[in-house]
Amino acid sequence: MNQSITQKGLSGFSLKYLAMALMVLDHIQYFFAYTGKIPVFFSMLGRLAAPLFLFCIIEGFTHTHDRKKYFLRIYLLSIFMGAVQFSFYNIGNALVRPDGFFPQNQMLASFSILIVILQGFEWCSGKKWGRGLAAILIPVLLPFAISALMMAFPNPTLNFSLSLLAFTVLPCHSFIMDGGTSTLIFGVILYLCRKNRSIQAVAFVITCLLWDIVRLHFMAPALGVADFFTVAYEWMEVFAVVPMLCYNGTRGQGSKRLFYWFYPVHVYVLYALSCILYRFIV
Repeated sequence: MNQSITQKGLSGFSLKYLAMALMVLDHIQYFFAYTGKIPVFFSMLGRLAAPLFLFCIIEGFTHTHDRKKYFLRIYLLSIFMGAVQFSFYNIGNALVRPDGFFPQNQMLASFSILIVILQGFEWCSGKKWGRGLAAILIPVLLPFAISALMMAFPNPTLNFSLSLLAFTVLPCHSFIMDGGTSTLIFGVILYLCRKNRSIQAVAFVITCLLWDIVRLHFMAPALGVADFFTVAYEWMEVFAVVPMLCYNGTRGQGSKRLFYWFYPVHVYVLYALSCILYRFIV
Protein backbone atom coordinates (compact mmCIF):
# COMPACT_ATOMS: atom_id res chain seq x y z
CA MET A 1 0.00 0.00 0.00
CA ASN A 2 1.28 3.47 -0.82
CA GLN A 3 2.50 5.00 2.45
CA SER A 4 2.58 8.62 1.29
CA ILE A 5 1.07 11.04 3.79
CA THR A 6 1.00 14.04 1.44
CA GLN A 7 -1.76 12.69 -0.78
CA LYS A 8 -5.12 14.43 -0.46
CA GLY A 9 -8.01 12.59 1.13
CA LEU A 10 -8.37 10.32 4.16
CA SER A 11 -5.81 7.68 5.07
CA GLY A 12 -6.71 4.29 6.49
CA PHE A 13 -5.96 5.45 10.02
CA SER A 14 -8.06 8.59 9.50
CA LEU A 15 -11.02 6.42 8.52
CA LYS A 16 -10.49 4.25 11.59
CA TYR A 17 -10.34 7.25 13.94
CA LEU A 18 -13.51 8.63 12.36
CA ALA A 19 -15.23 5.26 12.72
CA MET A 20 -14.05 5.01 16.31
CA ALA A 21 -15.52 8.43 17.20
CA LEU A 22 -18.84 7.56 15.55
CA MET A 23 -18.89 4.20 17.31
CA VAL A 24 -18.49 5.89 20.70
CA LEU A 25 -21.44 8.18 19.95
CA ASP A 26 -23.52 5.19 18.94
CA HIS A 27 -22.62 3.24 22.06
CA ILE A 28 -23.28 6.18 24.36
CA GLN A 29 -26.83 6.14 23.02
CA TYR A 30 -26.92 2.34 23.19
CA PHE A 31 -25.86 2.08 26.82
CA PHE A 32 -27.50 5.22 28.22
CA ALA A 33 -30.74 5.43 26.21
CA TYR A 34 -32.67 4.50 29.35
CA THR A 35 -31.88 7.96 30.78
CA GLY A 36 -33.95 9.63 28.06
CA LYS A 37 -31.21 12.26 27.79
CA ILE A 38 -29.17 10.94 24.86
CA PRO A 39 -30.27 12.28 21.45
CA VAL A 40 -31.17 9.66 18.87
CA PHE A 41 -28.93 11.33 16.28
CA PHE A 42 -25.97 9.87 18.23
CA SER A 43 -27.13 6.47 17.02
CA MET A 44 -27.95 7.77 13.54
CA LEU A 45 -24.38 9.03 13.16
CA GLY A 46 -23.20 5.77 14.64
CA ARG A 47 -24.71 3.85 11.72
CA LEU A 48 -21.64 4.89 9.73
CA ALA A 49 -19.16 3.29 12.13
CA ALA A 50 -19.58 -0.41 11.28
CA PRO A 51 -19.40 0.07 7.48
CA LEU A 52 -16.25 2.19 7.86
CA PHE A 53 -14.59 -0.43 10.03
CA LEU A 54 -15.75 -3.06 7.53
CA PHE A 55 -14.18 -1.06 4.69
CA CYS A 56 -10.93 -0.88 6.66
CA ILE A 57 -11.05 -4.64 7.30
CA ILE A 58 -11.27 -5.24 3.55
CA GLU A 59 -8.35 -2.91 2.90
CA GLY A 60 -6.33 -4.43 5.74
CA PHE A 61 -6.98 -7.98 4.55
CA THR A 62 -6.06 -7.06 0.98
CA HIS A 63 -2.80 -5.30 1.81
CA THR A 64 -1.45 -6.99 4.93
CA HIS A 65 1.78 -8.95 4.60
CA ASP A 66 0.71 -11.53 7.18
CA ARG A 67 -2.95 -12.52 6.89
CA LYS A 68 -2.67 -15.22 9.51
CA LYS A 69 -1.44 -12.75 12.13
CA TYR A 70 -4.03 -10.21 11.00
CA PHE A 71 -6.79 -12.77 11.43
CA LEU A 72 -5.55 -14.04 14.80
CA ARG A 73 -5.53 -10.56 16.36
CA ILE A 74 -9.22 -10.15 15.60
CA TYR A 75 -10.20 -13.78 16.19
CA LEU A 76 -8.65 -14.09 19.66
CA LEU A 77 -10.36 -10.90 20.85
CA SER A 78 -13.62 -12.16 19.36
CA ILE A 79 -13.31 -15.38 21.40
CA PHE A 80 -12.88 -13.34 24.57
CA MET A 81 -15.90 -11.14 23.79
CA GLY A 82 -17.90 -14.18 22.75
CA ALA A 83 -17.18 -15.83 26.10
CA VAL A 84 -18.35 -12.68 27.89
CA GLN A 85 -21.47 -12.61 25.73
CA PHE A 86 -22.17 -16.26 26.52
CA SER A 87 -21.78 -15.48 30.23
CA PHE A 88 -24.44 -12.78 30.02
CA TYR A 89 -26.86 -15.32 28.61
CA ASN A 90 -26.04 -18.13 31.03
CA ILE A 91 -24.83 -16.75 34.36
CA GLY A 92 -27.84 -14.49 34.88
CA ASN A 93 -28.41 -11.56 37.19
CA ALA A 94 -24.83 -11.32 38.43
CA LEU A 95 -23.75 -9.53 35.25
CA VAL A 96 -27.00 -8.15 33.84
CA ARG A 97 -28.22 -4.60 34.51
CA PRO A 98 -31.33 -4.47 36.74
CA ASP A 99 -33.56 -3.63 33.75
CA GLY A 100 -32.43 -6.82 31.99
CA PHE A 101 -30.11 -5.06 29.55
CA PHE A 102 -26.64 -6.34 28.69
CA PRO A 103 -24.30 -5.61 25.76
CA GLN A 104 -24.48 -7.76 22.66
CA ASN A 105 -21.44 -6.40 20.85
CA GLN A 106 -19.76 -9.09 18.76
CA MET A 107 -18.62 -7.22 15.67
CA LEU A 108 -15.15 -8.77 15.93
CA ALA A 109 -16.71 -12.22 15.56
CA SER A 110 -18.44 -11.04 12.38
CA PHE A 111 -15.11 -9.74 11.07
CA SER A 112 -13.39 -13.04 11.93
CA ILE A 113 -15.92 -15.04 9.92
CA LEU A 114 -15.66 -12.59 7.04
CA ILE A 115 -11.86 -12.87 6.87
CA VAL A 116 -12.12 -16.65 6.55
CA ILE A 117 -14.61 -16.26 3.70
CA LEU A 118 -12.43 -13.66 1.96
CA GLN A 119 -9.46 -16.01 2.20
CA GLY A 120 -11.67 -18.59 0.54
CA PHE A 121 -12.22 -16.21 -2.37
CA GLU A 122 -8.47 -15.65 -2.58
CA TRP A 123 -7.82 -19.38 -2.72
CA CYS A 124 -10.48 -19.84 -5.40
CA SER A 125 -8.90 -17.07 -7.49
CA GLY A 126 -5.65 -19.06 -7.23
CA LYS A 127 -7.41 -22.22 -8.46
CA LYS A 128 -7.31 -23.85 -5.01
CA TRP A 129 -10.95 -24.78 -5.32
CA GLY A 130 -11.28 -27.37 -2.56
CA ARG A 131 -9.69 -25.22 0.12
CA GLY A 132 -11.39 -22.09 -1.17
CA LEU A 133 -14.92 -23.47 -1.34
CA ALA A 134 -14.52 -25.01 2.12
CA ALA A 135 -13.45 -21.65 3.56
CA ILE A 136 -16.49 -19.98 1.98
CA LEU A 137 -19.18 -22.57 2.61
CA ILE A 138 -18.31 -23.90 6.07
CA PRO A 139 -18.69 -20.52 7.87
CA VAL A 140 -21.92 -19.86 5.97
CA LEU A 141 -23.45 -23.28 6.71
CA LEU A 142 -22.08 -23.75 10.23
CA PRO A 143 -25.05 -22.09 12.05
CA PHE A 144 -27.48 -24.39 10.26
CA ALA A 145 -25.43 -27.46 11.15
CA ILE A 146 -25.23 -26.51 14.84
CA SER A 147 -28.95 -25.70 14.99
CA ALA A 148 -29.75 -29.04 13.34
CA LEU A 149 -27.63 -30.88 15.92
CA MET A 150 -29.40 -29.09 18.76
CA MET A 151 -32.81 -30.06 17.41
CA ALA A 152 -31.80 -33.63 16.57
CA PHE A 153 -30.17 -34.26 19.97
CA PRO A 154 -32.02 -32.14 22.58
CA ASN A 155 -29.54 -32.87 25.33
CA PRO A 156 -28.91 -29.94 27.74
CA THR A 157 -25.19 -30.67 28.11
CA LEU A 158 -24.67 -31.03 24.36
CA ASN A 159 -26.68 -27.89 23.60
CA PHE A 160 -24.74 -25.93 26.21
CA SER A 161 -21.44 -27.07 24.67
CA LEU A 162 -22.55 -26.31 21.13
CA SER A 163 -23.80 -22.87 22.16
CA LEU A 164 -20.49 -22.13 23.87
CA LEU A 165 -18.62 -23.12 20.71
CA ALA A 166 -20.93 -20.98 18.56
CA PHE A 167 -20.19 -17.93 20.68
CA THR A 168 -16.43 -18.48 20.94
CA VAL A 169 -14.14 -20.62 18.80
CA LEU A 170 -16.71 -21.41 16.09
CA PRO A 171 -18.63 -18.13 15.75
CA CYS A 172 -21.91 -18.44 13.87
CA HIS A 173 -23.09 -15.46 11.85
CA SER A 174 -26.79 -16.03 12.53
CA PHE A 175 -26.16 -16.12 16.30
CA ILE A 176 -24.55 -12.66 16.29
CA MET A 177 -26.73 -9.66 17.09
CA ASP A 178 -24.09 -7.03 16.27
CA GLY A 179 -23.30 -7.47 12.59
CA GLY A 180 -23.73 -11.12 11.76
CA THR A 181 -25.11 -12.16 8.39
CA SER A 182 -25.45 -8.61 7.04
CA THR A 183 -21.77 -7.93 7.78
CA LEU A 184 -20.78 -10.94 5.70
CA ILE A 185 -22.95 -9.83 2.78
CA PHE A 186 -21.76 -6.21 2.86
CA GLY A 187 -18.16 -7.30 3.32
CA VAL A 188 -18.21 -9.65 0.33
CA ILE A 189 -19.74 -6.88 -1.83
CA LEU A 190 -17.04 -4.41 -0.76
CA TYR A 191 -14.35 -7.02 -1.44
CA LEU A 192 -15.60 -8.06 -4.87
CA CYS A 193 -15.91 -4.42 -6.01
CA ARG A 194 -12.74 -3.15 -4.34
CA LYS A 195 -10.86 -2.43 -7.58
CA ASN A 196 -13.29 0.31 -8.61
CA ARG A 197 -14.17 2.69 -5.79
CA SER A 198 -17.23 4.19 -7.53
CA ILE A 199 -18.73 0.79 -8.35
CA GLN A 200 -17.92 -0.33 -4.82
CA ALA A 201 -19.82 2.62 -3.34
CA VAL A 202 -22.86 2.14 -5.56
CA ALA A 203 -22.95 -1.63 -4.92
CA PHE A 204 -22.70 -1.04 -1.17
CA VAL A 205 -25.56 1.48 -1.16
CA ILE A 206 -27.84 -0.75 -3.23
CA THR A 207 -27.07 -3.82 -1.12
CA CYS A 208 -27.67 -1.96 2.17
CA LEU A 209 -30.98 -0.51 1.02
CA LEU A 210 -32.23 -3.83 -0.33
CA TRP A 211 -31.19 -5.64 2.85
CA ASP A 212 -32.92 -3.11 5.12
CA ILE A 213 -36.11 -2.98 3.04
CA VAL A 214 -36.45 -6.77 2.88
CA ARG A 215 -35.53 -7.21 6.56
CA LEU A 216 -38.05 -4.62 7.73
CA HIS A 217 -40.74 -5.97 5.42
CA PHE A 218 -40.62 -9.30 7.25
CA MET A 219 -39.77 -8.06 10.76
CA ALA A 220 -41.96 -4.93 10.88
CA PRO A 221 -44.39 -4.89 7.94
CA ALA A 222 -46.49 -2.13 9.53
CA LEU A 223 -43.70 0.45 9.21
CA GLY A 224 -44.33 3.33 6.82
CA VAL A 225 -41.93 5.45 4.77
CA ALA A 226 -41.77 8.11 7.49
CA ASP A 227 -40.50 5.50 9.95
CA PHE A 228 -37.28 5.21 7.95
CA PHE A 229 -36.33 8.64 9.30
CA THR A 230 -37.32 7.99 12.92
CA VAL A 231 -37.30 4.46 14.35
CA ALA A 232 -35.95 2.48 11.37
CA TYR A 233 -32.83 4.45 10.49
CA GLU A 234 -30.43 1.53 9.93
CA TRP A 235 -30.34 2.49 6.24
CA MET A 236 -28.36 5.62 7.15
CA GLU A 237 -25.28 3.43 7.05
CA VAL A 238 -25.23 4.16 3.31
CA PHE A 239 -23.72 7.58 4.09
CA ALA A 240 -20.52 5.76 5.02
CA VAL A 241 -19.71 5.79 1.30
CA VAL A 242 -18.82 9.50 1.57
CA PRO A 243 -15.68 8.97 3.69
CA MET A 244 -15.03 5.72 1.81
CA LEU A 245 -14.80 7.71 -1.43
CA CYS A 246 -12.41 10.12 0.29
CA TYR A 247 -9.98 7.28 1.04
CA ASN A 248 -6.64 8.01 -0.60
CA GLY A 249 -5.22 4.50 -0.51
CA THR A 250 -2.56 5.25 2.10
CA ARG A 251 -2.17 3.68 5.51
CA GLY A 252 -1.44 6.93 7.34
CA GLN A 253 0.01 7.18 10.83
CA GLY A 254 -1.43 5.78 14.03
CA SER A 255 -1.39 2.89 16.48
CA LYS A 256 -2.97 -0.23 15.02
CA ARG A 257 -3.07 -1.89 18.45
CA LEU A 258 -5.38 0.87 19.67
CA PHE A 259 -8.17 -0.25 17.36
CA TYR A 260 -8.02 -3.87 18.46
CA TRP A 261 -8.23 -3.10 22.18
CA PHE A 262 -10.39 0.02 22.14
CA TYR A 263 -13.49 -1.88 20.99
CA PRO A 264 -13.82 -4.35 23.89
CA VAL A 265 -12.47 -1.92 26.53
CA HIS A 266 -14.85 0.93 25.70
CA VAL A 267 -17.83 -1.46 25.46
CA TYR A 268 -17.36 -2.89 28.93
CA VAL A 269 -16.39 0.44 30.52
CA LEU A 270 -19.53 2.10 29.14
CA TYR A 271 -21.63 -0.86 30.25
CA ALA A 272 -20.19 -0.73 33.77
CA LEU A 273 -20.83 3.03 33.96
CA SER A 274 -24.41 2.51 32.74
CA CYS A 275 -24.98 -0.06 35.51
CA ILE A 276 -23.62 2.30 38.16
CA LEU A 277 -25.66 5.25 36.90
CA TYR A 278 -28.79 3.11 36.65
CA ARG A 279 -28.74 2.42 40.37
CA PHE A 280 -28.66 6.15 41.13
CA ILE A 281 -31.34 7.48 38.80
CA VAL A 282 -33.86 4.62 38.49
